[in-house]
Parts: sequence; structure tokens; C-alpha cells
Amino acid sequence: MLAVQAYQASVGQTLFYAILVGIPTAIIAGPIYAKFIVPRIHLPDENPLAKQFLDREPRKQLPGFAITMATILLPVLLMLLGGWANLISTPGSGFNSFLLFVGNSVIALLLATLLSFWTLGIAQGFNRDSILKFTQECLAPTASITLLVGAGGGLNRILVDSGVTSEIVSLAQDFHLSPLLMGWLFAALMRIATGSATVAMTTASGIVAPVAMGLGYPHPELLVLATGAGSVILSHVNDGGFWLIKEYFNMTVAQTFKTWTVLETLISMIAFVLTLGLAQVL
Repeated sequence: MLAVQAYQASVGQTLFYAILVGIPTAIIAGPIYAKFIVPRIHLPDENPLAKQFLDREPRKQLPGFAITMATILLPVLLMLLGGWANLISTPGSGFNSFLLFVGNSVIALLLATLLSFWTLGIAQGFNRDSILKFTQECLAPTASITLLVGAGGGLNRILVDSGVTSEIVSLAQDFHLSPLLMGWLFAALMRIATGSATVAMTTASGIVAPVAMGLGYPHPELLVLATGAGSVILSHVNDGGFWLIKEYFNMTVAQTFKTWTVLETLISMIAFVLTLGLAQVL
């Protein structure tokens, strides 16, 4: 969403193109690569983290698959409707304004959160105190993400005010770099340097957005995808997600490199290549 705002892209079209690019990317980097790497990774028979969950008494009542997926996908559906509001309704009409309102990313996520209080909370036997406790426990990771976003925005402002953006524009023009390549490359470099996909997205989109606007690039949605692809490349030891995966699956550092790092790099490169192909079609 940070990149969508920076590039002034349509949320609906971005999600639509992301599905086109994401499905084949997920297939190749997921089950196909897994089929290759799994026989080469040998994990201990016992996973201490998994044991903590397996030893608990299972809940008798669990939410159904359909209601769970509906709750998770509700904000995606609402944002898609908001992105295509002008195509499925008359601009300026009451229905159009309603679609734009519910399709706003903040409103869509808020509505999904409120729905989850019922579908995944009250309907599953949790009382108000339990739901409040779950909500409060979610604030800590949310706060860390907010701090990362702020840090990325601050770094971006430093780069802009110091004249780095102007130099990049000049270099891009001299070397005739595509805005798509710039978005992917800058995000990838920031990802490798900082380990944070959020910082990589924030910084890269802040630098590339004025360049793309200056060059009149017609597909800002593809810039979001290219920047997003670059922001997940080569997850290594400076990425918190690297250590989470390592601990969850009880792997060694070397095994995490062979699995998680390679998987993330495949996602980045395949998604970027497919985005380039989509740019040729549009």
C-alpha cells in the first residue's frame, strides 16, 4: 500500500495484475522448488516449537474453511471493488461514492477486522475479554512495522534532500534504465542492505516515483509489482523473517539459506520477469 500511494497506482488494478503475476510465481517458487529441495534437507525428528502446540488440548470448535477464507479475503474484494468503482458505476453517483469508500484500504481492513471479531471470535466461543486480549497482543508487531515504515520514510527523505534522487534521475536518463528495472533494482539493494522489505519498498518507491512521473510511465501498477518483487530478494541474516523461519522449522542456518533464502530470491526474480512480460502486453 505504501508503494501504491507513492506511485499513485490503482489498488484494484494492482491486485488484479498481482494475481496474474503471483500465481505462476507461487507455483514455481513453492511446490516446484519444494519438490527439488525437500529431499536434500534433513530435519531433526523432534521440533520443540511444534511440540508446544501439539501438546495442547485441541479446540473442539474451529471456524470452517469457507468463513475463514471469506474473512481473510474480504479486504481484497473490497479494494478490488474500489479500484474498479468507476467502471462498474457512474462516477459521482451515490453508489460510486460508496464503492470508493469501502474500497479505501484503511476502511476495507477495518471492516474485515470488525468481521473477524465475530467470525473468528464470538462465533467460536470467545468472550469480549479474550478478543480484547488477542487484539492487544497484536499491537506489538504492528508497532514495530510502523517504526520500520517511519524509518524507511526518514531515510527516503534524507536521500531526496541530499540530492541523491536527482543524481539517480540523471543516471537513469544517461543509461536509459526502465522505471521497472529501477524500482526492482533499488528495492533489491535496500533489501540486501537493511533486511527489511518494508524499508526497501518505502525507500525505492520514494526514489523511483518522481522519476517515473517525470518520464510519464503509463503503468504505475506494474511499478508497484516490480518494487515489491525487489523488496523480497535474498533474505539473509539481517532479516527478522530469516530467523523466524529458522526457528519455526528447527533448521540450521545453512538449511535456511538453501530453503528460505533461495525461495525468496526465486519469488523476486520470477515475479520481476513476469512483470516485464506483462508490461510488453499492456
